[in-house]
Amino acid sequence: MDLTRVTTRELIAKYGLDDNTVDFIGHALALHRDDRYLDEPALDTVKRMKLYAESLARFAGGSPYIYPLYGLGELPQAFARLSAVYGGTYMLNKPDCKVEFDEEGKVCGVTSEGETAKCKKVVCDPSYLPNKVRKVGKVARAIAIMSHPIPNTNDSHSAQVILPQKQLGRKSDMYLFCCSYSHNVAPKGKFIAFVSTEAETDHPETELKPGIDLLGPVDEIFFDTYDRYEPVNEPSLDNCFISTSYDSTTHFESTVVDVLNMYTLITGKVLDLNVDLSAASAAEE
Repeated sequence: MDLTRVTTRELIAKYGLDDNTVDFIGHALALHRDDRYLDEPALDTVKRMKLYAESLARFAGGSPYIYPLYGLGELPQAFARLSAVYGGTYMLNKPDCKVEFDEEGKVCGVTSEGETAKCKKVVCDPSYLPNKVRKVGKVARAIAIMSHPIPNTNDSHSAQVILPQKQLGRKSDMYLFCCSYSHNVAPKGKFIAFVSTEAETDHPETELKPGIDLLGPVDEIFFDTYDRYEPVNEPSLDNCFISTSYDSTTHFESTVVDVLNMYTLITGKVLDLNVDLSAASAAEE
């Protein structure tokens, strides 16, 4: 069977899978965010399942996911250290940053507090260049503080639950993620849970209820919505490399893909993760 010519729907039909199994494979293993993948070539879904299986076997602990102690804030801190090694300067809490352009429309610097840092390229999120992005959606999110793990997860201190769109009667999936004091992100005995989805209304409390209902009692909960943007500029003309806004997913696959694409745009090279990971493993040994 040629998986480039067969759709995922046709592959599923060949094996006679029921709807619940299809939802689990497509949304929990392959991490598709909606059901459009069913009518696309099956090869992508098979590769995604293979990635899940390989990730599951890479680390001890029975999970395909890794999460840094002290939270995701450790990632920019690691970047700051690496940046310093290569001569970079890391400046925090700079207010009112304005990107400067020359007469040809190319970026030439960033100004804050009357000082301009000269540069040839700028890498930023959409908030810095609102005239070079477009709105593509909105995310509804809840953050809950709890004194217990999510019920029915074997008292796990970290968990990700994906609620497929079909089972919710929605156009997009809902994501539930939990971490705890064991990850050094909360006081002793406390758990933090996030529930998020692509907003389809202006009422996050109502939209997120299916995920919140799985949390059990909460000490406190906060609701938020934010717009999602993607760049519309041409980096080869203005040397501005703008990331896409975070979406509702809690596994950060789309963010990693965005970063890899930006790396290629900026450097003209494709980052070979297999070589990189092999080198890291060799260094550990």
